[in-house]
Amino acid sequence: MKIPKVVKEFADVFHRNNHSLFIVGGAVRDQLLGNRSSDYDFATDAEPSEVIRMFSHVIPTGIEHGTVTVLFKGNGFEVTTFRTEAGYSDARHPDSIEFVRDLDEDLSRRDFTINALTIDTIDHTLIDMHHGLEDLKARLIRAIGDPRRRFAEDSLRILRGYRFISTLGFDLEEQTRAAAAELAHTISSVSCERIREEFNKILTAQTPSRSFFALQEQGILAYLIPELSQCAGVGQKGAHAFDVFTHSVLACDGAPRGDRIIRWAALLHDIGKPGSMSVDSNGIPSFHQHEFLSADMADLLLQRLKFSNQDRLHIVHLIRQHMFHYTPEFTDAAVRRFIARVGAEYIEDLFTLRRADAYGTSGVLEENLLEAEFRERIAACLKEEQALRIQDLKIDGRDLMGIGVRQGPIIGWILHELLETVLDNPSNNTRDRLLHIAQRLWEEQR
Repeated sequence: MKIPKVVKEFADVFHRNNHSLFIVGGAVRDQLLGNRSSDYDFATDAEPSEVIRMFSHVIPTGIEHGTVTVLFKGNGFEVTTFRTEAGYSDARHPDSIEFVRDLDEDLSRRDFTINALTIDTIDHTLIDMHHGLEDLKARLIRAIGDPRRRFAEDSLRILRGYRFISTLGFDLEEQTRAAAAELAHTISSVSCERIREEFNKILTAQTPSRSFFALQEQGILAYLIPELSQCAGVGQKGAHAFDVFTHSVLACDGAPRGDRIIRWAALLHDIGKPGSMSVDSNGIPSFHQHEFLSADMADLLLQRLKFSNQDRLHIVHLIRQHMFHYTPEFTDAAVRRFIARVGAEYIEDLFTLRRADAYGTSGVLEENLLEAEFRERIAACLKEEQALRIQDLKIDGRDLMGIGVRQGPIIGWILHELLETVLDNPSNNTRDRLLHIAQRLWEEQR
């Protein structure tokens, strides 16, 4: 394994102080798979107090569990003392830990064999005490020891195992998969924030659908995102060859890999279909205004997963607007209204979501000619810098009060009506013209 110079220098500090230091976990696994990794985690026989004495800048990030972060030459290296653990009454944290001097005892408490591969920083040799290299070659995710015990210690390990199905392209070993399904109900004890972050990592994979298909097949997704799980088996009409669940996870695959917002929007954009479905006399289902129910359900789901308000509102807005329809007969005013409704800053994301939606239907990731034409018309409209928001009007609420409009909701209503007038005819966006129209509107409402 190639070890960067700064890591060697970091390890030398431990060696000079008669302590061992090992590179553990994902960095070793990823390098053996031929992937780059700059995120190094370390295990040592030095206790936290000893690490603190060795370095001048140490952050006690998890010192109660033996973990500190050492700031060393511009890097933050996480170092954990060899330890054993006992009791997991909350299915998350050990009730007690004990520092040990033996690497094998430490590795035995870890989750999967492929994450227990270790590099000795003295001679750079690979240490494989749990046959992780065999599983790496077989592309298997296998729990260390008894999988039921590993998952009982921390239920999030269940979701983490399914994350590797997508991010690594591996499969769960049979006993590990069976234990995950058996203990799926315990995952409700895991904090929403930790579940959210695992899903965020799944969404960085080339094909997140691998994880979602496996989670659904094993009955685990229902404990995590029941709104999505309930879409399974809900058939669709027309060009849709898949049920709503399959379509949704394939649409997620079709969204840009590096764009977490659009991937979440693609994953959740149709979760309202089961609740909005109606079936006609011929047995054909329809989902009238499902985008609004989907947006409302996604809003609650994202709140449950403790998303930031900014990300939540962005995702929900894209879902609510994803059913837009364009024809060449659109007037310029209709184009302006579309931009005003969606918001110029969301246009590109919305078109990207539309392409992902189409990919979930056809398996083809491309823009059709009508959408290309629509984009051109939108671009032309934006280039003209016409008024598309109330803030773009040449008057505001103070001007309305200046002509006698009383303060209150009536001001917002008049400004909205003025924007509608300007969207129809941009030449109306002058101070004199808007005040004239506003005066008439005010007199009609008095």
